[in-house]
Amino acid sequence: MTWTLDPQYAGGPTGKAFADLDAVFALQGKQITQDSISEVIYVRIADRGYYVKRYTAEGGWLRRLIGRPRIKGEWRNLLLFRGWGIRTAPVVGYGMERRWGAFHRGAMITEEVYGTQDLARLAANHDPRLRNPDWLRQVMRQVADATRLMHERRFAHNDLKWRNILVDDQPSPRIYMIDCPTGTFWWGPLLEHRKNKDLACLDKLGKSALSRTQRLRFYLMYTGKPRLEQEDRNRIRLVLGHMARRPHK
Repeated sequence: MTWTLDPQYAGGPTGKAFADLDAVFALQGKQITQDSISEVIYVRIADRGYYVKRYTAEGGWLRRLIGRPRIKGEWRNLLLFRGWGIRTAPVVGYGMERRWGAFHRGAMITEEVYGTQDLARLAANHDPRLRNPDWLRQVMRQVADATRLMHERRFAHNDLKWRNILVDDQPSPRIYMIDCPTGTFWWGPLLEHRKNKDLACLDKLGKSALSRTQRLRFYLMYTGKPRLEQEDRNRIRLVLGHMARRPHK
């Protein structure tokens, strides 16, 4: 069993509540999501909110023995983002347990980022900020920069949807990347394919929430170019075709 708790949370009520995996799996709180292998609950400790994501055994024996557990991907990638200067929810604690060499259970705790909503919710609610050119430009710039930074490091998010990007309610908005269990490093043609998938995931909602001009402006922000070149036109065709080939969900 391994468990890592950020030292700033190791004392007082959080130190007791998040002491180890046994304590974390004993926590009770508001159910946020739940499926056959994982759940997320929300707890309040000493007037602060925390999201606790807990995984139990996933897949067959072979996957549990040799595959990378999703929860490990969750904390590894958020810590990578933080190291790269990409804002994300503060990682409070993380760890997992194996039995007979196979994954048994694991958990990650993040502190609530107050005053934030995900971009998908803003779009669903027709938030007026999406029609504010200055606000939108600031948000698009941060998303474009974060995406380019990941891709320059040969890393693909693999689920870069609007729902996985938080934005705060400050006059100068700040974004936070969250929920990235399957992101990893790629090379060669596989990297290019995954980069295109990330861009397509962003554009899936972008094509209904943004104008064509705004979508083009975002792509140019991502590339850092003043205008499209032929290689960009080729990539855009691949990006647009990626989601068109997938079944509607």
